[in-house]
Amino acid sequence: MVGSLAYLLFANVPQLEGMASVAGPLCESLLPVVLFTTLFVTYSKVDFHKMRLVRWHGVVLATQLVLTAILLCCILQLGDDWRETRMVMEAVLVCVIAPCATAAPVVTGKLGGDLTRMTTFTLLSSILMALLIPVVFPLMEQGGGDDAGFLVLFMSILKRLATVLLLPLLLGAIVRHWVEPLHQWFVRTPNIGFYCWCVALAITSGITVKNIIHSNASPRLLAVIALLSLVVAVLQFAIGRLIGRKTGDRICTGQAMFQKNTGLAIWIAYTFLTPVASIGAGCYVLWQNIINSLELAFIPRHKRP
Repeated sequence: MVGSLAYLLFANVPQLEGMASVAGPLCESLLPVVLFTTLFVTYSKVDFHKMRLVRWHGVVLATQLVLTAILLCCILQLGDDWRETRMVMEAVLVCVIAPCATAAPVVTGKLGGDLTRMTTFTLLSSILMALLIPVVFPLMEQGGGDDAGFLVLFMSILKRLATVLLLPLLLGAIVRHWVEPLHQWFVRTPNIGFYCWCVALAITSGITVKNIIHSNASPRLLAVIALLSLVVAVLQFAIGRLIGRKTGDRICTGQAMFQKNTGLAIWIAYTFLTPVASIGAGCYVLWQNIINSLELAFIPRHKRP
C-alpha cells in the first residue's frame, strides 16, 4: 500500500510534479541496490559449511528449466500478429524463470521445514537463474537468431544480474568467514533483511501501479495477465508439493517451486522486456503472499516452531 499510494500521490498532485520527476527515476535505480543489500545481508549469515545438496534440489530446478523451455518455445513461435499473446506469455515466463525468494527460508522455517536445505536451494536458484536469464531473454529479442546481437545482449544482462545476484553471494561468504565484527552485527540485528525486503516491495508495488496506469494494454489484457499469474502461482505450488510427496519434503519443495523473488522479477521484466511483462510479476506478489498467509494461518498452534 505504501508503494502504490506514494506513486498515486506524486502522480496526481501538481505541486509534487518537480519532486516526482526526481523521485521516480531515483526509486527505479534504487531497486537493484535494495535487492543487492537484501541478498548480501541474508548470505552473510549463512554457514556455507553446513550446506548439502539433496535430491529435491535437482528435481525442482529441472522442473523449472522444463517449464521455462516450454514457454520460450511457445514465445519464439509467435509472430508479429500475436503481439498481445506474446506479452501475456512473457509475463508468465517472468513468473516462472525468477529465482527463489530470499524470504523463502524464513517462511519455510515458520512452516516447520528444513531451513538449511531451503537456504541451499535459494543459493542454487539464484546462481542458475543468473546464468539462464541472459540466455533466454536475448533469444526472445533476437527471435532465436545467432548473430552478434545475441552475444551483446547476453553479456549486458549477465553483467547486471551478476551484480545483483552473484556479487552479494561472494561478499556474503567473505563477511561470514573473514569479517567477524560485521557478521556478528548482522546476527544481532536479524530484521535488516526484512526491512530491505519491505523497501523493495514498496518500490515494486509503485512500479507495478505505474506500469498499469501508463500501459497501452487493454483492461482485458491486464485482467488476463493478472488471472494467469494466479494460475501460474497455484500450478507451481501444486507441482512443488507433488515433488515433495515423492521426495519426502513437501514444505520445502512447495516453497522452492512457487515462492519467487518478485522484486527481481519485476526489475528484470521492465528492464529487459516490457513494462506489461512486469505486471504479471507484480500480481504474483499478491497471490504468493495470500497462499503463504493461508498456509501460516492453518498451521495448528501446537505444531508451530
